[in-house]
Amino acid sequence: MSGYIVQISVSKGGVPKLAVPQADVTTMGLVGDEHSNPNIHGGPEKAVCLWSLEVIETLQQEGHTLAPGFAGENVTIAGLDWAQVTPGCCLQLGNEVLLEIASYTTPCRKNMRWFSNKRYSRISQKHYPGSSRVYARVLKSGQMRQGDTVAIAPHPDIPPAVIGET
Repeated sequence: MSGYIVQISVSKGGVPKLAVPQADVTTMGLVGDEHSNPNIHGGPEKAVCLWSLEVIETLQQEGHTLAPGFAGENVTIAGLDWAQVTPGCCLQLGNEVLLEIASYTTPCRKNMRWFSNKRYSRISQKHYPGSSRVYARVLKSGQMRQGDTVAIAPHPDIPPAVIGET
């Protein structure tokens, strides 16, 4: 199963992040993306933040005013089974970028404004499994573009099992 990049988002710090058609990705994140609190956000283990369009749409149906980029995610993906996007999973974005999911994000109070009841814990993996954004480390740098395919990929450091191996 594969999906695609709906939106790539960057900002000079804070939310919402704004759409750009493409981005260069390095081990420290998207070129041109900054964080208002770099001690909490960013760095090699939180280089790229990703989220599911389907999760955003579910939240919109619940009355929350979220949209792609609003919660600080850099990449909004559609068509991928978000339940499979877990720490340790690798994602191939387009032909160049390879990411490894490092962790689920902790909901940030700055996102409170997007929630009708101010309960931004609605996107906590602990309280609502499958609704969280994820942080990824960059295994292979490169460029990604809106519309690029996104697919779960094998980890480059873990050899595939040999068929018939016992």
